[in-house]
Amino acid sequence: MKLYNTLTHSIEEFLPNTPETVKMYTCGPTVYHFAHIGNLRTYISEDILEKSLKYVGYYVTRAMNITDVGHLTSDSDSGTDKMVDSAIKEHKSVLEIAEYYTKAFFDDCEKLNIRKPDIVSKATDNIDFYIKIIENLLEKGYAYASNGNIYFDITKVDDYYRLTNHKIDEMVVGVRDGVEEDAGKRNQGDFVLWFTKSKFQDQELKWESPFGVGYPGWHIECTGISIKYLGEYLDIHCGGVDNIFPHHTNEIAQSESYLGHKWCNYWFHGEHLNLKDTKMSKSKGNIITVSTLIEEGYNPLSYRFMCLMSHYRKILEFSFDSLNSSQNAYLKLLNRISMISSQGEFQDAAFKDYNEKFMDSLKDDLNTANAITVLYDVIKDDSLTGKTKLELIRSFDKVFSLDLISEKHDAIHPQHEEIMSLIEKRAELKKEHRFTEADGIRDELASRGIELVDTREGTIYKIKEMGDIK
Repeated sequence: MKLYNTLTHSIEEFLPNTPETVKMYTCGPTVYHFAHIGNLRTYISEDILEKSLKYVGYYVTRAMNITDVGHLTSDSDSGTDKMVDSAIKEHKSVLEIAEYYTKAFFDDCEKLNIRKPDIVSKATDNIDFYIKIIENLLEKGYAYASNGNIYFDITKVDDYYRLTNHKIDEMVVGVRDGVEEDAGKRNQGDFVLWFTKSKFQDQELKWESPFGVGYPGWHIECTGISIKYLGEYLDIHCGGVDNIFPHHTNEIAQSESYLGHKWCNYWFHGEHLNLKDTKMSKSKGNIITVSTLIEEGYNPLSYRFMCLMSHYRKILEFSFDSLNSSQNAYLKLLNRISMISSQGEFQDAAFKDYNEKFMDSLKDDLNTANAITVLYDVIKDDSLTGKTKLELIRSFDKVFSLDLISEKHDAIHPQHEEIMSLIEKRAELKKEHRFTEADGIRDELASRGIELVDTREGTIYKIKEMGDIK
């Protein structure tokens, strides 16, 4: 498999530390609000990566953090904790906020068929290990105390900016709006490992430590959780492109300083989902959630399909028009698959040939659009028996996770053949300019809860039942 590695800024062959075994870490959510579909695009990409690695033969162990403390509103280690802000706003405790939005996050993941990682650990469950790491960094001279806080000194690290490929004089104080320089730092790029009284304000969660009562900085949690659960040698670390600097840059610095050797070989980053040339973000208030999609009548898997049709390293521009097109294509795909009978002998050679083409697409830096093209080629290939087609589709869907073949689809198409016959009859009537009779078929189906949707490729139908659209 070949993947783009942010660390080397090139596509290269993926070679894990241990043959056939992959240790994978993904940055989890800060659970102070609902995840928006831009956040979830990254998790879809990571889900596809994990499932692709398994599909081509690797055994994967994946860990993810849940940030419930220490993530401040500014990259300069200033401002307030996002969890505290949300707790004050919603008149709840920080732990109540964390529990509520963690559940909401995994509910959204389930609707998008994103597999829950093998290991999920809250930041607040690993305080003792962070303290151990910080003590080690202080002892080695990589960290220092100032204004009551413990900072990491980036000048002690060779090639600190190698992940971003920048030079120190090209970097600004921070990467987000409202970032100010911290006077307590020796260097503007230094970052906090542990906050003490200088950052208390309304901080609800704090712990005893050798450095004083306080709480951990944001970056130390991913270092601690990944090393604690996956060991000292990590194969691949994932996240969105906005995590590259400073979060992942800081992770590398503190992890390798603590361990004394290279920590992670491959860095995998997914691009943004934009709204009309602007990034979707909670701070801008322009977010769309999975609940928004459902309320507007969309199947969440139509959004997953939309993401799969684009490359994970390309900015994806979202609009409801584009989602309409994706949903229509997705529903038509389901309809076409539902018409395939399981008759005929299983064609082993043909199965292996198409499966190889599918894997080649995955191995090409997760080219999911090409993988979907292989899926359509299977459906159109008249030389394949229905049994072979269905086995290929079922196999491909281990990666796509689009519910291409499932009992629930069969259950909501009890009159599929009759509906398709009426759709064909309607098309003939329209060709003959007998529009009143054609409209009559549409109205008859509508009275039975079946909505016809005309697309450039033909007519598909949707059945609305108990709030679900298929």
